[in-house]
Amino acid sequence: MPKSQLKKSKPKAERSNLFRRLLGLAARTWQRNLWNKVVIVVTVLVFSLVSCMYGIAQWYIFTHKDQPYQIGVTFIPRYARYLGVEPKETFQAILDDLKPTNVRLVSYWNDIEKERGTYDFSELDWQMDMAEKAGAKVSLAIGLRQPRWPECHMPQWHLNQPKEVWYGDLKNVIGATVGRYKTHPALESYQLENEFFLSVFGECPDFSRDRLIDEYFYVKGLDADHPVIISRSNNAIGFPINEPQPDAFGVSVYKRVWDRTITRRYVEYPFPAWFYGFLAGGGKIITGKELMIHELQAEAWTPDGMEIKTAPVEELYKSMNPERLEGRFNYAKGSGIKRMDLWGAEWWYAMKVNRGEPELWNTAVKEFDKARQHNQELR
Repeated sequence: MPKSQLKKSKPKAERSNLFRRLLGLAARTWQRNLWNKVVIVVTVLVFSLVSCMYGIAQWYIFTHKDQPYQIGVTFIPRYARYLGVEPKETFQAILDDLKPTNVRLVSYWNDIEKERGTYDFSELDWQMDMAEKAGAKVSLAIGLRQPRWPECHMPQWHLNQPKEVWYGDLKNVIGATVGRYKTHPALESYQLENEFFLSVFGECPDFSRDRLIDEYFYVKGLDADHPVIISRSNNAIGFPINEPQPDAFGVSVYKRVWDRTITRRYVEYPFPAWFYGFLAGGGKIITGKELMIHELQAEAWTPDGMEIKTAPVEELYKSMNPERLEGRFNYAKGSGIKRMDLWGAEWWYAMKVNRGEPELWNTAVKEFDKARQHNQELR
């Protein structure tokens, strides 16, 4: 046999011998006792499950590889004020420097209806108009539960009242919001009741599915032309197969948080990027609906007793610094999901303006530029 063929056949023979040894080891282990059988069965099942999940993820990533990125941000004026930056200035900087393709805006009930029976849309008006002028599309959060603590933004006069008292007023403000903006050129979609079933987080009075179903069909009856997105929390295995079935689903992606319950330290979720490709692919197979990242963690998560606007920079950077921010963009891209809204743009700007730390902002600008360049190369 020529030496070249001998070299090629040797690794193949070694792999065959290794496989036979592994089979022999498994057979001997199986014969020992019941617990060994249990371990082998569980190992095989876990391996099969992970392999199936990985295969679905790779299928999803491959089938979406030639789609352009749609990278946006969430913007909340109330949060900008909390951080000590002027909201209009902050939003303009986001639109001018980052140039997001889309933005998620909020319609807090207790901002719109400061006085009972009187609606004030002036702040949301200028946000919608600024987005339109910049060419950014808006995904408008509606409902009782919307992004940022305390999650449910109910007016004071309805706190601690039963659902039958406040629900009619909630539907009225939803109807007024949809009616005002459904013809606005910047509106692209609605995001209804942010992470509605995440009952362990937030100060919310009701998590009943019948309310979510009712609100969904109410919004679709008011505006059948714009998609309605319903979001889930992150890191949960499973698919939203129950009613309501919206036009698309959203998922939040958090990687590094402060664990206040057990470890009292920073915890990094171990899920690989392809896990979210599996959620997107599995959901597409089962429901036929797309999955977007509606909230990609891109700001610091502070320990108990610290506020993000005053915590030391070195503490903030333990959970989110410029390098981690770049990694977060790459992590989301690795999922194969092309539509993502980042969480923390107001904080990047406040760090630049108020804390003299511009690198987070500069990193975000660079990553948004890279996404635009990628999209241009696809044309």
